[in-house]
Amino acid sequence: MDEVNQTVVSEFVLLGLTRSQNLQLLLFMMFLILYVLAVSGNSIVMFLITTDRNLHSPMYFFLANLSFVDMWLSSVTTPKMITDFLREPKIISFEGCMCQVFFDHCVGAVEMMMLVVMAYDRYVAICKPLHYFTIMNLKRCTGLVLASWTISFVHAMSQLLAVVKLPLCGHLEIDSFFCDIPLIIKLSCTDSHYLDIYMNANCGAVVVTCFILLLISYTYILITVRQSSKAGASKALSTCSAHITVVMIFFVPCIFIYVWPLNIIWLDKFLAVFYTLIAPLLNPAIYTLRNKEMKNAIKKLKGYFMNHKEST
Repeated sequence: MDEVNQTVVSEFVLLGLTRSQNLQLLLFMMFLILYVLAVSGNSIVMFLITTDRNLHSPMYFFLANLSFVDMWLSSVTTPKMITDFLREPKIISFEGCMCQVFFDHCVGAVEMMMLVVMAYDRYVAICKPLHYFTIMNLKRCTGLVLASWTISFVHAMSQLLAVVKLPLCGHLEIDSFFCDIPLIIKLSCTDSHYLDIYMNANCGAVVVTCFILLLISYTYILITVRQSSKAGASKALSTCSAHITVVMIFFVPCIFIYVWPLNIIWLDKFLAVFYTLIAPLLNPAIYTLRNKEMKNAIKKLKGYFMNHKEST
C-alpha cells in the first residue's frame, strides 16, 4: 500500500468523457456552444425579470433565483471540462477537486430546493388565490431563498468533511470529467462500505425529501385544477407542466447517480452532463416558451433594441 498517497494527495487525473482526440475536439466545440447558451439564456431571464415591472411577482422572483443557481450549476464543472478537451493529461489539484465536490453538492441542493419553493408558490397561487400575496410576501420569499442556501450549505459541508481526510492510494485516476464523491470514495485505501451508505443516505435525504414535497404540491394543484374553471385550469396546467418538466429533467439524473446508483460508467457520465449542463440550458427555454408574460417581456426587449438601432 502506498504510504505517500495515504498522507499527501496533491492532484488527481481526470479521464474525461472520452479518450478519442477527434471526438474530444468535436465535444469541445459542442459543449462550448452549449455552455455559452446556458449562461446567456439564464442571464437574459434574470435581466428580463429585473427590468420588467410586470414580472415583479413572487413566481418570477423565484424564477430569477433559479436562473442564478443554474448559472452557478453549469459553471462548477463545465469550464474545466471544456478546457480539458484540449489538454492531456487532464489534471486537477486536490483543492480544485474538493471545491468541485462542495459547490456541485451545494448548488445542486439549492436547485432542488428552489424547485420545491416554486412548487409551493404555485400551490399557494392555485389553491389559495385570495391569500396569495399575503402569504407570499417579500419577507417570506426572501426567507425561503435564504433557507434553501443555508440547508444546502450544511448538506455540502457534511459531504465535503466526509471525504476531505479520506486516505487515498493507488493511481489517483477519476473516470469522469469532474470530481464527484462516489468516484473519490472508490480510491479509498480503507473499507468504504459505511461511507457509501452515509453518502447515499445523506444525498437521499435531500433528493427524496424534495421529490416527495414536489409530488405532494403538484398533487394538490392537479386536484384543485380539476375543480376550477376551464380557462383557469388551462393556464394553471400550462404553468405547472413547465415546472414538472424541469423537475423531471433535473431529478431523474440525480436519483440514478446519488440515490439509486447503477454503477454504469458511461451512463453516469451522460447523466452528470445532463444535470450539470443540459438542465440549466433547458430551464430558460422551457419557462420562456411556455409563459405568456415572459414572451411579452422578450418582445419588449426586441422592440427596444430595434428602435434604438433605427434611431442610431
